[in-house]
Parts: sequence; C-alpha cells; structure tokens
Amino acid sequence: MSTTAEATNQNVAFKAEIQQLLDILIHSLYTEKEIFLRELLSNASDALNRVQFEMLTNRDVHDAEAELRIRIDADPDNNILRITDTGIGMTAEEIEENLGTIARSGAKSFLKAMEDTGQKGAVMDDIIGQFGVGFYSVFMAAEEVNVISKSYLKDTEAVKWSSTGQGTYSISPADKAERGTTIEIKLKEETKEFAQGYKIRQIIKTYSDFVAFPIYLLEEKPPAEEEGEKTKEWTQINQQKALWRQSPREVKEETYKSFYQQFTFDFGDPLLRIHTSADAPVQFYTMLFVPSKKDYKMFGKKDEHGLKLYARKVLIQENFKELLPNYLRFVEGVVDSEDIPLNVSREAVQNTPIIKKIQKVLVRRVSSELKNLAENEPEKYITFWSEFGPFIKEGIATEPESKSKFTDLLRFQSSKAENAEDLISLADYAGRIKDDQSEIYYIIGDSYEVINRSPHLEYFKKHDIEVLFLTDPMDSFMLIGLTEYNGKSLKNIDDAGLDLPESSDKKDDDASKDGKISDDAFEALVTRFKDVLGDRVEDVKESKILTDSPTRLVNPPDAVNTNMQRVQRMLDKDFQIPKKILELNRDSSIVGSISNRLSGNGDDALINPLIEQLFENALVTEGIHPNPADMIPRLQTILEAAAKTN
Repeated sequence: MSTTAEATNQNVAFKAEIQQLLDILIHSLYTEKEIFLRELLSNASDALNRVQFEMLTNRDVHDAEAELRIRIDADPDNNILRITDTGIGMTAEEIEENLGTIARSGAKSFLKAMEDTGQKGAVMDDIIGQFGVGFYSVFMAAEEVNVISKSYLKDTEAVKWSSTGQGTYSISPADKAERGTTIEIKLKEETKEFAQGYKIRQIIKTYSDFVAFPIYLLEEKPPAEEEGEKTKEWTQINQQKALWRQSPREVKEETYKSFYQQFTFDFGDPLLRIHTSADAPVQFYTMLFVPSKKDYKMFGKKDEHGLKLYARKVLIQENFKELLPNYLRFVEGVVDSEDIPLNVSREAVQNTPIIKKIQKVLVRRVSSELKNLAENEPEKYITFWSEFGPFIKEGIATEPESKSKFTDLLRFQSSKAENAEDLISLADYAGRIKDDQSEIYYIIGDSYEVINRSPHLEYFKKHDIEVLFLTDPMDSFMLIGLTEYNGKSLKNIDDAGLDLPESSDKKDDDASKDGKISDDAFEALVTRFKDVLGDRVEDVKESKILTDSPTRLVNPPDAVNTNMQRVQRMLDKDFQIPKKILELNRDSSIVGSISNRLSGNGDDALINPLIEQLFENALVTEGIHPNPADMIPRLQTILEAAAKTN
C-alpha cells in the first residue's frame, strides 16, 4: 500500500455524479436527518475494527498503545460537532480516493435506486449506508465539514479534507499526531440541535448503543462545591456489550430488537432469533436473525451477505460467507469463536476446519428453530415460507445433506386445499395418503388457479387422490434433489407412463353411453391428428385419465419436466415447443364431433383447423404456447363456420 500522497491546499471539483448525489442528500426532504450521525459512527467503528485486526497481524502500527474508542465533542454555542476515532486512519492518497471519488463505491447505484423507486424520506434514509455513500449524509446537517486523519502506517503525514458540499473540496497537510480520524462539522442553523448532549445521547441509544467500542461524550459536570468551577469529563454513553456472549435469560426482548435494528439497519422486527452457544466440537457464541422480509435491503449489493465472524470479541471479517451454506444467505448475525487464533490471516480463516464444524452446528440449529416455528407458530412460519421458501428449495436442490434437515419445512399448495393460501407439508400429505397409494403425486404450472383447471387433475379429483401444486420456478430444480419422501416416489401427473388403474365406474359409464366412437373411427381420427400435427407431437393416443376435457399433453418417458421447459422458454428467445404426447378423450363431445366430420367427409375444411385448435388449446393450458395471439385467425375461421351452421 502506498504510504502517502502529496497534500495540496487547492480546491478540486467533485465528479458530476458526486455533486448530483450531494444535491439530493442536502436538498431532499429527509424525515430523519439524524441518520448522518449513525453513518459517521458506523464508519468510525469500521475504522476501529480494521486497525484492531492490523494490530493482531502487523506489529508495526503507529500509536499502538492508543485506546480503541470514539469521542464526541459538541460545542452548542458555536454549532460545532467533532467525532474522533483512533481507527485505521487515512493517508492523503486514501482520503482522496475515499472522499473525493466515491463513484466506484456506490454513488451511481444509489442515484439509480432513487430514480427507480421514486421515493424519498424514511425509505431512502434507511438505504444510505448500503451504497458506501454514508459519509456524505453529513451534508444534510453540515454547513462545512473538515476531516483530519492520520494513518496507522508509520512515517506518514496527517492530512485534512475540507468541503462545504457545494461542488468542490480541498486536501491539505494537517497537524495531528494521534492515529485515527476527526470529523469536524459546522452545523447549519436548522440542525444545531445535533450539538446538544441530550440529542446525541438519544441518537446513540437508538442507532449505536451496541457499537463494539466505547463511545465517549464530553460532558459538563456540576462542581463538587457550590462555588466551585464546572468541569468537563468524557462519559461513555453506549452499552458496548457483546450481547451474543450474554445468557439469553439476561437479555430482554426490546434489547434483542434494538440490537437487530442497529446491526442490520432493518427497522422492522426479525421473524426469528437464535441466541445460543456451544462448547463442542468448537466453542463459540452466536446470535442469528431471520428478517421478516427478504428484500429489507433490496438496494444493497447482491454478494453482500454472510455472518460477522469474531475471534474472542475481535471482528475478523464481515460478510463471512463460509459460516452458512449459500442457500441460508438470508440469515443475519454474529459468530464469536474462542478457537480461532487471533493472529490468523483472513484468508487462512476460510480454510480452517473449525469453520466447517461451526457451519454444521449452525445449519442444524437453524433447521431445528425453523421446525419449532412451524409447529408452534404456523402463521408466522407461513410468513417465513412466503419470503424465504425458494432458498430452502435451493438447498434441497444443491446440497444433498440438506434434505434430512429441511424437507419437512417445505410447503405446497394442494388439490384438497380450499384456496391458494392453504399450504401443506409432505408430512401432511403422507398422513392422509390412501392405503393402496404407492406414490406422491404433483403437478407443475403457472399458478394455483391455472393448475386447478388442468385436465391432468380430472382422474385424481374423481378418485379423491391428493395432488401437490408446484408453481415456483425453483420447484424444478428442487425436484432434482427430492425424488422420494418416506419411501414413496414423487410423480408428475403429466407423465405418460403413470400407472393408474382404470376405474370400474368409468367402464360402466362407457358401456351405457350411446354414440361412442368405434375403434375403427377412433383409429382413423388418431391417424388424422398425426398427419396434421406431424413432428410437433411425439405421439397421439387415447387417454385413460381424462373424464371431461377433450385433450391433454403429457411428457414422454425421460423428457425434461414441464417446469424446466417453462424456465427454458423464459431464458431462450429461440424456444422450441417440446414434443409431447397428445392424449384424446374418446368420450369428449368435441372429439366425437370431429370424428363424425371425418367419417362423413374427409375433405371437410374445418377438420384440420379444429385439430390445430385443440392442440394449441392444450399448449396454452400447459403454459408453453410461444404466442397465443397466433391462434386468432384460426379461431375466427371456426367461429364463422359455427355462426353459419346456427
């Protein structure tokens, strides 16, 4: 790393997007201007974490004996607020990079998010810090800002960065001997309350009470004697507790909530909390949270997930992804291990077997707590499932070991449900399965309403056999890893090879029916269907399943399943309709009418359009028609013929 850059006292213009960002921050109507103090304290905490790690791995640190702390000095008479940390500090080169050219760290993304949402106020307050532009929120309250910093690297000079947020900034040499950074803020007249001690205490209690380093406020103390002089003292005003190391019995619910909100910047309540410790096979403490919504930080970077990893209360790495498998990336929290050496490098941590052991314990605990939630608070669990169900399905698809822990957490719509919101588990299905039923049946489609009208269901509804409805694109991938449950195979009911007994009552109905298509006539009809549809179908044959609908499309043996076909259609502009088997309902009045036309006059001009239409109707029902609008000319032809007949 470069140790310094020449500091000159000249004004430099902000880049255009930075100035645009500052204009938004300064002039937009934010509901909570106090957010700026949260952001500055968060930055100070990050700087302290970084220098703490450097001190463990690098002995050559400037001012190594300095206490790791944050100090706030407020001067209400002059509207001045100073925040000083003993963190990692910055060189002139680094201060230019970090405060002068922040486009690389998120300004453009922030501005795009502003445009996309069209929202201001509290919503935008909550996302400031997620783009690396948190420092610039200071200009919501500041008339002028000076940043004086001294790097942890020895033999470097202190540097000063100054700006009013009006288009330019300057960098110059500074006089500072102690390591760290001081931010001096000249407050605007309308924001001068932020120089008041009571206001600072209130903000820290709300946002920064659990910062891992002491936050001191310089406060005036009353004299010991009536005539004595007033004195000022540094008073610690944050709790600074490693909450995860306390016994759960000692922590109040409000404390958990406050910690979660400060930890994640999510100002909703977590859906689930896991606070536990372990002595074997590894000694560690953990506090995990499941947010109530998957998109609470929807504007953040997609790869910014993972737990915070501590070693003996020292932060080793943020967003440490190896502590949980990728499919549990929605879990937030902290892991603090006694068994990770403090002087280990960040890269070496990833490869230590300790991490694998911790991960196994955490996965088991997350699974257990989610099962408890499902059993004891089913309504709350349904909320979890609606937000994070696809992550669990991803785990089933990608991690074979996850099946034993998470399969019972799966939830499905069902043919026996009263509505789309009524979900069941595989255990529910297995508990009411018919005695002679050897398989678990499912159907794949776009939605509950579409599936519920599917011709594939007719046999199953008639015989009171439950079918699971799979409507999530992730279901196809899940089925790669989930092929059976409790010894019973999962079967798609659009499988042509499905072995279902023909019901005796259907045979009785057939025998009593007048006008049934003869074998010869039906064979001729099948031949005509094959001639018209050609290689668009794998085969045409009689259905043993249909009771009301005229046709259905089924997958040939070993074909790509229906939902995968849908995914391919969404991803591939040159999507080709998959070749399926077209089954005909011999008892359908529509099929019978086409057969009669064919027997009466093989050259009837409506026969082929009717066959085409029945086939394309089936494509629409399956959700794989590439362009349903193409059917309109043919439908008009059929309607005209029907109108003339009547």
